[in-house]
Amino acid sequence: MFSFYDSITKKNVFRPFKKLFGNYSFSCFDETQNIPQDEWNKAVKDNNPFLSYVYLSLIHKQKTDSFRFKYVIVYNRLKPIGVVYFQINDFSAALFGELISNQISDLQEKKTSIFQKYIKHSQNETIMRLVTCGNNFISGEHGFYLGINSKKTTFKIIEEIINCISRAEKLRGKISAILVKDFYEEGFGDKDCWYCTKFKHFNVEPNMIIDLPSGVSNFTEYLHTFSKKYRNRAKGIIKASSILTKKRLSAEEVLKYNDSLYDLYVQVFHQAKFKLVQLSKTYFSDVIKTHPNLFYIDAWFLNDVMVSFASGFNLNHELEAHYIGFDYNQNKEFELYQTILHSFIEEAIRIKKTKINLGRTASEIKTTVGAKPHELLCYIKPQNAVSKLILKPFMQFLQPTDWIQRNPFKS
Repeated sequence: MFSFYDSITKKNVFRPFKKLFGNYSFSCFDETQNIPQDEWNKAVKDNNPFLSYVYLSLIHKQKTDSFRFKYVIVYNRLKPIGVVYFQINDFSAALFGELISNQISDLQEKKTSIFQKYIKHSQNETIMRLVTCGNNFISGEHGFYLGINSKKTTFKIIEEIINCISRAEKLRGKISAILVKDFYEEGFGDKDCWYCTKFKHFNVEPNMIIDLPSGVSNFTEYLHTFSKKYRNRAKGIIKASSILTKKRLSAEEVLKYNDSLYDLYVQVFHQAKFKLVQLSKTYFSDVIKTHPNLFYIDAWFLNDVMVSFASGFNLNHELEAHYIGFDYNQNKEFELYQTILHSFIEEAIRIKKTKINLGRTASEIKTTVGAKPHELLCYIKPQNAVSKLILKPFMQFLQPTDWIQRNPFKS
């Protein structure tokens, strides 16, 4: 018999240096303030800015009664060698019902009308717990970093830690699941790694990536690699947005325009297919203050009123597109979204990057500016038979929608 959730307990049930196997052990923390920062930094080094202590401390500000975190440091002979990051979401009946509304017929066919009635009459009660190894705010492999050459050993460590977290959260007998996201199949997403486990793989929206041609020194030269049709299309976008004033915002200006930035972000957030947790209002000012050399925000103004913005991270070899925002009422007239895509290309060329990670969503539109899809895999493990039944429409909801891949380049 399955059960729903009791209130969250805040006690950290793991003792420090809990043994895994061999000389490996781990320590787990619920609050960033309790993490030994020096050890975390030694474990991550500069290998992933989205697993840095500073960045995860910003994300920690999103914590609510239904959204919390676990931070794991992995040790070999008590020396920090890696980290694992978890986000834990408790879904209310109302939210879960909204997410799977289009797939609810599948549940009805399987005679789960009792569950459907529970959703209807218990809107504010927690009905499902999703434990994610990874970051639901960012596309890509940001769930862990381990300084180990062996994929087999890495997988074994991650699997053991996931099992420990599962037991600590008492997931057995609850409607719950473990989700591990997002992987490229040629990397840790290799299905052979997961072959003997109870994890099931499924595809999500692909990561859209632009590989910039060598020798291109400005955006005009980039457009010359397009066929006439797409080059003319780009020129039309440039003309439509020419009335706008573009500005790179300083840290002080991000504070000044904070309300405008957040309002435009919220417009895009509410259009998203999968709305998990909304960013805090101080997110953009916090990131630019803590990452002044990596993070930037460009904004576009119409008669001194901000109508759109784009943010990004300047990483080692690529530009990582981050959150954007724009006024949907003026998007079509001034080609706001397309102008944002152009701006990422311009910026990447300017700072001499070879790759632009545009993330998920709007795949077809992104291909019109040269992006190509890179398939992403997620792995999920329902914790019991009822969870497996309930999660089937949830997984269907997350899978990619059909779209047409365009090719703007000359043949």
